[in-house]
Amino acid sequence: MFLKGKNTMGNFDRKVAKFWETFIEYGGYTKVLTGLQNTLIIAVVGLAIGIVIGTVIASIEVLPKYKRLPRILNGFCTFYVGLFRGTPVVVQLLVAYYVVLPLLGMNMPSLNVCILVFGLNSGAYVSEIMRGGIMSVDPGQMEAGRAVGLSYGVTMMKIVVPQAIKNILPTLGNELIALIKETSVVSFVGAADLYVAFSYIGTNNYEFMVPYLVMALIYIVLVMLIALMVKTMERSLRKSDRRN
Repeated sequence: MFLKGKNTMGNFDRKVAKFWETFIEYGGYTKVLTGLQNTLIIAVVGLAIGIVIGTVIASIEVLPKYKRLPRILNGFCTFYVGLFRGTPVVVQLLVAYYVVLPLLGMNMPSLNVCILVFGLNSGAYVSEIMRGGIMSVDPGQMEAGRAVGLSYGVTMMKIVVPQAIKNILPTLGNELIALIKETSVVSFVGAADLYVAFSYIGTNNYEFMVPYLVMALIYIVLVMLIALMVKTMERSLRKSDRRN
Protein backbone atom coordinates (compact mmCIF):
# COMPACT_ATOMS: atom_id res chain seq x y z
CA MET A 1 0.00 0.00 0.00
CA PHE A 2 2.84 2.37 0.89
CA LEU A 3 4.64 1.66 -2.39
CA LYS A 4 1.43 2.20 -4.35
CA GLY A 5 0.90 5.60 -2.72
CA LYS A 6 4.50 6.52 -3.35
CA ASN A 7 4.22 5.58 -7.03
CA THR A 8 1.05 7.62 -7.35
CA MET A 9 2.76 10.70 -5.90
CA GLY A 10 5.72 10.13 -8.19
CA ASN A 11 3.45 9.95 -11.24
CA PHE A 12 1.71 13.14 -10.22
CA ASP A 13 5.05 14.91 -9.75
CA ARG A 14 6.05 13.87 -13.27
CA LYS A 15 2.77 15.20 -14.62
CA VAL A 16 3.38 18.52 -12.87
CA ALA A 17 6.93 18.65 -14.26
CA LYS A 18 5.66 18.06 -17.80
CA PHE A 19 3.01 20.74 -17.37
CA TRP A 20 5.56 23.22 -16.05
CA GLU A 21 7.93 22.45 -18.93
CA THR A 22 5.26 23.11 -21.55
CA PHE A 23 3.92 26.10 -19.64
CA ILE A 24 7.29 27.89 -19.38
CA GLU A 25 9.76 26.51 -21.90
CA TYR A 26 7.34 26.00 -24.81
CA GLY A 27 5.41 29.25 -24.35
CA GLY A 28 2.24 27.76 -22.93
CA TYR A 29 1.85 30.75 -20.63
CA THR A 30 1.35 33.04 -23.64
CA LYS A 31 -1.57 30.87 -24.76
CA VAL A 32 -3.02 31.00 -21.24
CA LEU A 33 -2.70 34.79 -21.03
CA THR A 34 -4.33 35.20 -24.44
CA GLY A 35 -7.10 32.77 -23.50
CA LEU A 36 -7.70 34.54 -20.18
CA GLN A 37 -7.81 37.91 -21.92
CA ASN A 38 -10.29 36.67 -24.53
CA THR A 39 -12.45 35.01 -21.86
CA LEU A 40 -12.69 38.25 -19.88
CA ILE A 41 -13.30 40.37 -22.99
CA ILE A 42 -16.12 38.12 -24.22
CA ALA A 43 -17.78 37.97 -20.80
CA VAL A 44 -17.41 41.62 -19.75
CA VAL A 45 -18.22 43.21 -23.12
CA GLY A 46 -20.98 40.66 -23.66
CA LEU A 47 -22.54 41.61 -20.33
CA ALA A 48 -22.26 45.33 -21.18
CA ILE A 49 -24.08 44.71 -24.48
CA GLY A 50 -26.61 42.56 -22.63
CA ILE A 51 -27.30 45.30 -20.08
CA VAL A 52 -27.99 47.83 -22.86
CA ILE A 53 -30.25 45.45 -24.80
CA GLY A 54 -31.91 44.14 -21.64
CA THR A 55 -32.65 47.65 -20.37
CA VAL A 56 -34.25 48.63 -23.67
CA ILE A 57 -36.36 45.46 -23.78
CA ALA A 58 -37.42 45.77 -20.14
CA SER A 59 -38.39 49.42 -20.67
CA ILE A 60 -40.56 48.40 -23.62
CA GLU A 61 -42.15 45.52 -21.70
CA VAL A 62 -43.30 47.80 -18.87
CA LEU A 63 -44.75 50.37 -21.25
CA PRO A 64 -48.54 50.83 -21.08
CA LYS A 65 -50.06 48.84 -23.95
CA TYR A 66 -52.84 51.28 -24.84
CA LYS A 67 -51.40 52.11 -28.27
CA ARG A 68 -50.51 49.85 -31.19
CA LEU A 69 -46.76 50.60 -31.37
CA PRO A 70 -45.99 49.44 -27.80
CA ARG A 71 -47.88 46.19 -28.49
CA ILE A 72 -45.88 45.56 -31.67
CA LEU A 73 -42.58 46.32 -29.94
CA ASN A 74 -43.57 44.08 -27.03
CA GLY A 75 -44.32 41.23 -29.44
CA PHE A 76 -40.88 41.62 -31.04
CA CYS A 77 -39.21 41.63 -27.62
CA THR A 78 -41.10 38.52 -26.58
CA PHE A 79 -39.91 36.73 -29.73
CA TYR A 80 -36.31 37.88 -29.17
CA VAL A 81 -36.25 36.72 -25.55
CA GLY A 82 -37.85 33.39 -26.43
CA LEU A 83 -35.38 32.81 -29.26
CA PHE A 84 -32.21 33.40 -27.24
CA ARG A 85 -33.45 31.77 -24.04
CA GLY A 86 -34.77 28.76 -25.93
CA THR A 87 -31.53 27.76 -27.68
CA PRO A 88 -28.11 26.90 -26.22
CA VAL A 89 -25.41 29.51 -26.66
CA VAL A 90 -23.22 27.04 -28.57
CA VAL A 91 -26.01 26.60 -31.14
CA GLN A 92 -26.30 30.38 -31.43
CA LEU A 93 -22.54 30.63 -32.02
CA LEU A 94 -22.59 27.94 -34.71
CA VAL A 95 -25.59 29.41 -36.51
CA ALA A 96 -24.18 32.95 -36.39
CA TYR A 97 -20.69 31.96 -37.57
CA TYR A 98 -21.47 29.26 -40.12
CA VAL A 99 -24.94 30.25 -41.35
CA VAL A 100 -25.90 33.89 -40.78
CA LEU A 101 -22.57 35.56 -41.59
CA PRO A 102 -22.00 33.60 -44.84
CA LEU A 103 -25.58 34.34 -45.95
CA LEU A 104 -24.96 38.04 -45.34
CA GLY A 105 -21.60 37.88 -47.10
CA MET A 106 -19.80 39.16 -44.00
CA ASN A 107 -16.38 38.12 -42.73
CA MET A 108 -16.01 38.81 -39.01
CA PRO A 109 -13.24 37.62 -36.65
CA SER A 110 -14.35 34.76 -34.44
CA LEU A 111 -13.68 36.77 -31.27
CA ASN A 112 -16.03 39.53 -32.43
CA VAL A 113 -18.69 36.97 -33.32
CA CYS A 114 -18.43 35.49 -29.82
CA ILE A 115 -18.75 38.94 -28.21
CA LEU A 116 -21.82 39.74 -30.32
CA VAL A 117 -23.54 36.40 -29.72
CA PHE A 118 -22.82 36.42 -25.99
CA GLY A 119 -24.11 40.00 -25.82
CA LEU A 120 -27.34 39.11 -27.63
CA ASN A 121 -27.77 36.01 -25.46
CA SER A 122 -27.13 37.96 -22.27
CA GLY A 123 -29.59 40.65 -23.36
CA ALA A 124 -32.43 38.12 -23.31
CA TYR A 125 -31.66 37.10 -19.72
CA VAL A 126 -30.82 40.60 -18.48
CA SER A 127 -34.14 41.86 -19.87
CA GLU A 128 -36.05 39.62 -17.45
CA ILE A 129 -33.69 40.56 -14.61
CA MET A 130 -34.07 44.25 -15.41
CA ARG A 131 -37.84 43.98 -15.74
CA GLY A 132 -38.01 42.53 -12.25
CA GLY A 133 -35.76 45.31 -10.99
CA ILE A 134 -37.92 47.99 -12.61
CA MET A 135 -41.08 46.48 -11.17
CA SER A 136 -39.46 46.54 -7.70
CA VAL A 137 -39.01 50.33 -7.85
CA ASP A 138 -41.81 52.34 -6.22
CA PRO A 139 -44.26 53.46 -8.98
CA GLY A 140 -44.25 56.87 -7.32
CA GLN A 141 -40.75 57.43 -8.74
CA MET A 142 -42.10 57.37 -12.29
CA GLU A 143 -45.07 59.54 -11.33
CA ALA A 144 -42.78 62.08 -9.66
CA GLY A 145 -40.56 62.29 -12.73
CA ARG A 146 -43.50 62.80 -15.06
CA ALA A 147 -44.98 65.36 -12.66
CA VAL A 148 -41.93 67.61 -12.99
CA GLY A 149 -42.12 67.52 -16.79
CA LEU A 150 -39.71 64.69 -17.67
CA SER A 151 -40.59 62.41 -20.55
CA TYR A 152 -41.20 58.69 -20.02
CA GLY A 153 -37.80 57.78 -21.50
CA VAL A 154 -35.83 60.33 -19.47
CA THR A 155 -37.63 59.36 -16.26
CA MET A 156 -36.93 55.70 -16.93
CA MET A 157 -33.22 56.16 -17.74
CA LYS A 158 -32.35 58.75 -15.08
CA ILE A 159 -34.60 57.80 -12.16
CA VAL A 160 -36.07 54.30 -12.41
CA VAL A 161 -33.28 52.30 -14.10
CA PRO A 162 -30.47 53.43 -11.73
CA GLN A 163 -32.56 52.29 -8.75
CA ALA A 164 -33.41 49.04 -10.53
CA ILE A 165 -29.74 48.28 -11.22
CA LYS A 166 -28.95 48.76 -7.54
CA ASN A 167 -31.65 46.21 -6.69
CA ILE A 168 -30.47 43.62 -9.22
CA LEU A 169 -26.71 44.04 -8.77
CA PRO A 170 -26.19 40.56 -7.22
CA THR A 171 -28.12 38.96 -10.09
CA LEU A 172 -26.02 40.84 -12.65
CA GLY A 173 -22.96 39.48 -10.88
CA ASN A 174 -24.37 35.97 -11.32
CA GLU A 175 -24.93 36.69 -15.01
CA LEU A 176 -21.28 37.72 -15.41
CA ILE A 177 -20.18 34.51 -13.67
CA ALA A 178 -22.38 32.49 -16.02
CA LEU A 179 -20.86 34.22 -19.04
CA ILE A 180 -17.33 33.56 -17.77
CA LYS A 181 -18.07 29.84 -17.54
CA GLU A 182 -19.98 29.67 -20.83
CA THR A 183 -17.01 31.05 -22.79
CA SER A 184 -15.58 27.52 -22.74
CA VAL A 185 -17.67 26.80 -25.88
CA VAL A 186 -16.13 29.52 -28.07
CA SER A 187 -13.58 27.04 -29.43
CA PHE A 188 -16.41 25.70 -31.64
CA VAL A 189 -15.94 28.75 -33.88
CA GLY A 190 -12.16 28.95 -33.59
CA ALA A 191 -11.81 31.53 -30.81
CA ALA A 192 -9.05 31.06 -28.24
CA ASP A 193 -10.11 30.95 -24.60
CA LEU A 194 -8.83 29.27 -21.44
CA TYR A 195 -10.06 25.86 -22.57
CA VAL A 196 -8.17 26.14 -25.87
CA ALA A 197 -5.02 27.29 -24.07
CA PHE A 198 -4.94 24.41 -21.61
CA SER A 199 -5.93 21.89 -24.28
CA TYR A 200 -2.87 23.10 -26.22
CA ILE A 201 -0.66 22.44 -23.19
CA GLY A 202 -2.19 19.00 -22.63
CA THR A 203 -1.82 18.05 -26.28
CA ASN A 204 1.87 18.99 -26.32
CA ASN A 205 2.83 16.85 -23.33
CA TYR A 206 0.08 14.18 -23.64
CA GLU A 207 -0.94 14.88 -20.03
CA PHE A 208 -4.32 16.55 -19.50
CA MET A 209 -4.88 16.05 -15.77
CA VAL A 210 -2.73 18.90 -14.43
CA PRO A 211 -3.65 21.42 -17.18
CA TYR A 212 -7.35 20.86 -16.61
CA LEU A 213 -6.93 21.09 -12.82
CA VAL A 214 -5.13 24.43 -13.23
CA MET A 215 -7.84 25.60 -15.64
CA ALA A 216 -10.53 24.74 -13.09
CA LEU A 217 -8.59 26.62 -10.41
CA ILE A 218 -8.39 29.73 -12.60
CA TYR A 219 -12.16 29.65 -13.18
CA ILE A 220 -12.74 29.30 -9.43
CA VAL A 221 -10.47 32.28 -8.71
CA LEU A 222 -12.24 34.39 -11.34
CA VAL A 223 -15.65 33.56 -9.85
CA MET A 224 -14.44 34.38 -6.33
CA LEU A 225 -13.04 37.74 -7.48
CA ILE A 226 -16.30 38.64 -9.21
CA ALA A 227 -18.31 37.67 -6.10
CA LEU A 228 -16.00 39.80 -3.94
CA MET A 229 -16.34 42.75 -6.33
CA VAL A 230 -20.15 42.53 -6.28
CA LYS A 231 -20.25 42.35 -2.47
CA THR A 232 -17.94 45.38 -2.24
CA MET A 233 -20.22 47.35 -4.57
CA GLU A 234 -23.27 46.30 -2.54
CA ARG A 235 -21.68 47.52 0.70
CA SER A 236 -20.79 50.82 -0.94
CA LEU A 237 -24.35 51.31 -2.18
CA ARG A 238 -25.78 50.44 1.25
CA LYS A 239 -23.57 53.14 2.80
CA SER A 240 -24.94 55.72 0.37
CA ASP A 241 -28.49 54.62 1.25
CA ARG A 242 -27.80 55.16 4.95
CA ARG A 243 -26.41 58.63 4.26
CA ASN A 244 -29.62 59.49 2.46
